[in-house]
Amino acid sequence: MTKLKRVLLPALTIAVLLVLWQIVVVLNIVPNYLVPSPYQVFLALMRDAALLASHTLVTLEESLLGLAIGVVIGFVIAVLMDRFEGLYHAFSPLITVSQTIPVVAIAPLLVLWMGFGILPKVVLVAISTFFPVTVALISAFRSVDSDVIDLMRTMGAHRVQIFRHVKLPAAVRQFFSGLQISVTYAVIGAVIAEWLGGDMGLGVYMTRVRKAFAYDRMFAAIVVVSALSLLLMWLVGLLKTQLMPWDKQSKNKVKGE
Repeated sequence: MTKLKRVLLPALTIAVLLVLWQIVVVLNIVPNYLVPSPYQVFLALMRDAALLASHTLVTLEESLLGLAIGVVIGFVIAVLMDRFEGLYHAFSPLITVSQTIPVVAIAPLLVLWMGFGILPKVVLVAISTFFPVTVALISAFRSVDSDVIDLMRTMGAHRVQIFRHVKLPAAVRQFFSGLQISVTYAVIGAVIAEWLGGDMGLGVYMTRVRKAFAYDRMFAAIVVVSALSLLLMWLVGLLKTQLMPWDKQSKNKVKGE
């Protein structure tokens, strides 16, 4: 499939869905007071563009700070679990259990413990984002061919060299896959934390317009949250392309065959 088709097909699908949505609302199949039309959402976006931009910057700051901390924590945990077999068996269940606790249940506690500033938002984002990175990395580390490791040892390589030259390069692709999942969790986690306390951010904006029953502005905020998540995912994909040019070349070669 050509690049043009990969762009046009999703765009056409979205356009058709928006037209159907507009028709459904205009014909009053779904009452307008329950669901705004796409045109009303667009007008709300234009009308509140400056306000939405200021809230988006706050949410973006919280998301990126929490994501950075979550990635570092995830990397460190994965390295330690790969290095020490006992830690792997001890912490694997705990890490899994940590993701079964709903974020909306943790957020109020963090607000109570840390106040209404940026800290509880960043902590919640870090908690939400470390898991995909940890799982991706530990899976990659442990899937390295043991014969390659044995070969490196026979050549006199010590543990750090094996990790640097064998395990780390083998984990890059899965790391970026986990990171793309984490960036979406980062935005969602920041918004949920803002719902429960704060004075700025898209979550705060959504709470205020919901209380005012301004559903067109509510949908506008949802569009911005989705766009922000997609932008971050695209940036991660771009970074992956820049750091792993050989991966794209290998895919093109496979397609050519």
